[in-house]
Amino acid sequence: MSTELRNLLMYQSLKPDQQRRVFLEVHEAVLKQSAHMQEPNFKSFHSDDLKFMFYMYDQRLLNGACAAALAGRPLDFLLSKRMTRAGGKTTWKTIRNRLTGSVREEFEIAVSSHLLFQNFREDRRSVTVTGIECHNRLEAMQRIVEHELVHLGERLAWNTSNCRARRFQSIAERLFGHRVHTHDLVTTHEVARREHGIRVGSRVRFDFEGHALQGIVNRITKRVTVLVPDPRGTPYSDGFRYSKYYIPLSMLSRVD
Repeated sequence: MSTELRNLLMYQSLKPDQQRRVFLEVHEAVLKQSAHMQEPNFKSFHSDDLKFMFYMYDQRLLNGACAAALAGRPLDFLLSKRMTRAGGKTTWKTIRNRLTGSVREEFEIAVSSHLLFQNFREDRRSVTVTGIECHNRLEAMQRIVEHELVHLGERLAWNTSNCRARRFQSIAERLFGHRVHTHDLVTTHEVARREHGIRVGSRVRFDFEGHALQGIVNRITKRVTVLVPDPRGTPYSDGFRYSKYYIPLSMLSRVD
């Protein structure tokens, strides 16, 4: 564990104007260096943009202590199309070689490209991330990365991280001015409910391979899982059998 990183996380504190200055520096630097982001409300981005942003924050606020604490252990960056509720996620795993007995650790920071691109459209509501209003995708991406930086920093310094705990929230507030540890991004669940009147348990109809089918919404992610009654289907706890279909939200109509 890194003593330098632990001390910085415990005692480093920025005033609101300093936090804002760092935020704007990272914002402008990412747009300037990115080969993909043409504007703050970008239409595409790359894992290299995520990587650049993370290490700039680390250098600017923690003197590169996160990178140093990794000590050569790999840190990968991922844009996830499958994360439909979480804005970001930091994971770590320990891999043991049974033959040699050696142990290695790997880390990954993922950001939900699905959620970012679902937000900041003309017909969408205002958005807050970590309790701070965001006006475009880049601002939201920064808030997510800031949150994940605290997760990784805690893990490297104390071997554990919990964004509901006081220590995490203190670090996030002192470094970035975060007010909460959650986001208010528009999710697929919200789009389904507000724009289509559909939620888990709703009865819906859809066309599939030329057949008109009706079923019950079982799950809402990037696609909607619909259970259609079928005597040859899989038995469920309600005593009925169903076949499962994964249908885009736009293809569903609610059955009242």
